[in-house]
Amino acid sequence: ILLSGIGQLMKYGGNVELVKNLGYPLYVLTILGIWKVLGAIALIVPGFPRLKEWVHAGIFFLMTGAALSHALANDYGDYGSYIILPLSYAALNIVSWA
Repeated sequence: ILLSGIGQLMKYGGNVELVKNLGYPLYVLTILGIWKVLGAIALIVPGFPRLKEWVHAGIFFLMTGAALSHALANDYGDYGSYIILPLSYAALNIVSWA
């Protein structure tokens, strides 16, 4: 999550193209990048169980939203990987929280 957030803040790699292909404005990268970096920091810092719970909820919403965005844009990737991977990460997030 941390590296992904930094990449989005720096608009690194295919992030810009991906956001444009999905039809979102570029400032979404900045918003998501900030949230991801802050969430990663919150997961690393000891204590604050309620905050960690909210971070896990945010990761779940992020991953399911990514899968839905790709599905609605008819952007499935190879063998549906753009849908399957985010949903797999969402499932891992649930398991790691529980």
